[in-house]
Amino acid sequence: MLTQTNTTHDFSQGSIPRNILNLALPMTAAQFINILYNLVDRIYIGRIPGEGRLALTGLGLCLPVISILIGFANLCGSGGSPLCSIYRGRGERERAEKVMGNSFTLLLLFGVGLTAFCLAFQRPILYLFGASDVTYPYAADYMSIYVLGTVFVMIGLGMNPFINAQGFSRTGMGTVALGAALNIVLDPVFIFLLGMGVKGAALATVLSQAASAVWVLLFLTGRRTELRLTPGSLRLERELVGRILGLGSSGFVMSMTNSLVQVLCNATLKAWGGDLYVTVMTVINSIREAITMPVTGVTQGCQPVLGYNYGAGRGDRVRQGIRFTAAVTMAYSVAVWLLTLAAPGALIRLFNDDAELLARGIPAFRIYFATFACMSFQFIGQAVFVALGRSRNAVFFSLLRKAFIVAPLTLLLPFCFGLGVNGVFLAEPVSNVIGGLACILTMYFTVYRKLPDRL
Repeated sequence: MLTQTNTTHDFSQGSIPRNILNLALPMTAAQFINILYNLVDRIYIGRIPGEGRLALTGLGLCLPVISILIGFANLCGSGGSPLCSIYRGRGERERAEKVMGNSFTLLLLFGVGLTAFCLAFQRPILYLFGASDVTYPYAADYMSIYVLGTVFVMIGLGMNPFINAQGFSRTGMGTVALGAALNIVLDPVFIFLLGMGVKGAALATVLSQAASAVWVLLFLTGRRTELRLTPGSLRLERELVGRILGLGSSGFVMSMTNSLVQVLCNATLKAWGGDLYVTVMTVINSIREAITMPVTGVTQGCQPVLGYNYGAGRGDRVRQGIRFTAAVTMAYSVAVWLLTLAAPGALIRLFNDDAELLARGIPAFRIYFATFACMSFQFIGQAVFVALGRSRNAVFFSLLRKAFIVAPLTLLLPFCFGLGVNGVFLAEPVSNVIGGLACILTMYFTVYRKLPDRL
């Protein structure tokens, strides 16, 4: 059984594009389903009779908190799974299992700690993130329930990459599909039928995440998996913890800086334009998550293949994988960029058809997504750095685009040339060009061109 599994998921054999697509397509479908049920949450909330716009703003204030929780899940999942792939490529199965077990223990510790912290400091956190006396009740209703499912988020998001890293991408897709289907069914029941409003949306999400977490654990402790989660692998080892956290710090920093930017945007928009512009940014973030989903699926799908071949000493196949990933990602990004700029009004109406929201939202959309295609450069470069274990490069470029470019521009541009709120939306396209080009060019000259055929 083990021999058959190893042959099936030996990424040093067969077509590189096929290996990547075999992982990327199910992972992209999983990402789509995941985004879909997050969008469904926001669409339902935005259409609560009489209070949809305020409720949507309240949910938008919770998005930085959600980004932080996802960041800690990525810290272990995105850090452990590429390392796991490298050990699999070397044939070190026991070490790969130890990486997975250590990642699981870290996820549990982070989950418990974050739950306690968020519940204890909920009110100051939300006001710091841009809440007003009008929007705070909606944000508090959602956050107080959502954070109770933090451990489920850690397990579901943090351990699913270990399923994908072994080549079981359809099972990984099932993790997300189960949670999404349950959430889509429960949302209208809790929000409208039972009259729970925002609290109902949060409860539906928590129950869905719990189902996904159970699915992941059943698979990783079962007989089908090649690498098994066992009690003996859970004891933390300092060396492995350091490598997991170091490699995962790229995804963690991306989530943290994304959260920071969301906080700055919400606070700056509230100061310059009021709660309405916070709602506009909530809709923009929702659409951005949806249209970047295929890019995330492809770049995550390439990482186990690149990491495995790097561990196996096949530099020629690593370069081939980089070329294929770059071509697919860039082609998609250009197509969706043109589509987004052509129909911003239709996208906003998915959430709420308020005339004032449309009047403010359409110009903001066109500014924010002006250079969206260049964002693919960042995703490609980051994926390669993470897959090959170059954590310092990955962390640096995560910080460069969000912390060193977007954050300062978000604060400064509103004061320049009378831009006001438009300055907040302009910070993103500027960072896409500067940060994206810096990341992909560095990857090309320091990694791609220097890889020998045989390592």
